[in-house]
Amino acid sequence: MLSNTAEYAMRAVLVLARAHGSGPVRADEVADATGAPRNYMAKTLHMLARAGVVAGTRGPHGGFTLLVHPAQLTLARVIDLFDEPHVHHRCLLGTGPCDPARPCGAPHRGSGILHARRAPLTDTTFADLLGAAGAGRPATPGEAAA
Repeated sequence: MLSNTAEYAMRAVLVLARAHGSGPVRADEVADATGAPRNYMAKTLHMLARAGVVAGTRGPHGGFTLLVHPAQLTLARVIDLFDEPHVHHRCLLGTGPCDPARPCGAPHRGSGILHARRAPLTDTTFADLLGAAGAGRPATPGEAAA
């Protein structure tokens, strides 16, 4: 399950990915396209900028653009900025912590399950979500909210 901030960040990056190469998109346009409160979205975009995912420019023609090409930007990279990946330290077969010195057999299987659960986030890019036709074209507010 994603936090609200991670979900809004993913939506914002999708809007910016659709507009990739078309110039900056104003924060209020991103907020309107995603259904996020404007102040909340502005803070989220600034957090993405501090992480090097987007760049913000000021002025009448300013806004936000992706610094990372949508085909190189994974969902995990954005989500992990706002939601910490869950690390399980407890033994799957007991109530105590895992003991690598005395493995019970579950760690190998359990780590595979946890990796498989996370793989879609690390293997999927924003370009994958948009499809080949969606990347690089401007988003309309109605499209971005969908």
